[in-house]
Amino acid sequence: MTSPSSVEFIGMIGTQHASETRPAEGPLIDAAYTTRFARAHEDAGFDRVLIGYSSSRPDGLQVAAHVAARTDRLGLLIAHRPGFIAPTLAARSFATLDHFTQGRVAVHTITGGNDAEQRRDGDYLDKDERYDRTDEYLGILRRSWSATDSFSHEGRHYRFEDYAPGVLPYRPEGIPLYFGGSSEAAYRVGGKHADTFALWGEPLAETAAQIASVRGAAQAAGRAEPPGISVSFRPILAPTEELAWDRAHRILDTIKSGAGRPFFDQARHHTGSTSPQNAGSQRLLAAAAKQDLHDRALWTPTATATGAGGNTTALVGTPETVAQALLDYIDIGVTTILIRGFDPLDDAIDYGRHLLPLVRQELAHRAATATPLTPAGSTR
Repeated sequence: MTSPSSVEFIGMIGTQHASETRPAEGPLIDAAYTTRFARAHEDAGFDRVLIGYSSSRPDGLQVAAHVAARTDRLGLLIAHRPGFIAPTLAARSFATLDHFTQGRVAVHTITGGNDAEQRRDGDYLDKDERYDRTDEYLGILRRSWSATDSFSHEGRHYRFEDYAPGVLPYRPEGIPLYFGGSSEAAYRVGGKHADTFALWGEPLAETAAQIASVRGAAQAAGRAEPPGISVSFRPILAPTEELAWDRAHRILDTIKSGAGRPFFDQARHHTGSTSPQNAGSQRLLAAAAKQDLHDRALWTPTATATGAGGNTTALVGTPETVAQALLDYIDIGVTTILIRGFDPLDDAIDYGRHLLPLVRQELAHRAATATPLTPAGSTR
């Protein structure tokens, strides 16, 4: 057994300069800023960028098309909620963009963890029904991307006849499916369908337990290989530990001041309640309630201050400390790291200069110097 030789790095972009620490600048759809933000990630060496989804955000497919036309190699991870368009139409839409981008498209499936937010787009199913629909939806999506002949389907949520999948993905292996969630239903459905299962940044022990749950669900679904695992963080870097912690506390104070409240209220799909419905946010708040600092560098007060709306736990320290913290997660089975900053554009640039190279260099060093384990009974 050897250490992994590489890890996938994903950033996250938006169409407006805003975060939990800064009021929005410019129009909601700022084309020039979106281009600059995407190119910063490409120049920084990110493999992909996530384009988020909510009932009030710009359409992700169109944002992805804009970004693709203005970058050369950057992958596009498009967040998508099953249920609002037919899976056959979604299959054609993503496959079409995949061709125009020569295989740069991936889909991040979000079943939906807030009833009020779902109803804003007309979805009145409860959580269990939504996951049942997602299970059926992703099965159709996969078949639409691989079938060579027309097929029909009659299920609980979808019914169609003689669908001819004429628009297939750019590559024969199809379009990668990522999947987010932290509930038992999420493990079950994502473990069955996902290429990569996405988690938010919890302590190492809790993350290892979630990885085991995902792998167990994949095995129960009859999969020979489990999904890859993505974990998300908000790194806070500085040249020294003292400066990094000074910066972290300034960020926390700014969040508490309410400067970016419109941003994080939208992120947590604010409904007037401070108790999130989704399991992922509940888990982040539970970790924060135990203590502020976990493991090597995981800091949780930022999750509490924002109501855990999205990936809101931080990794604090010098680039060397944070790189080692990320390697700790890789060592327990993480294959993808999603990172974004509280100062989104400048942090993306800094990650590319100071953080991503350290992680990749260490993994390359491990791969070059690793000695495979000798099988039991061998005379070698």
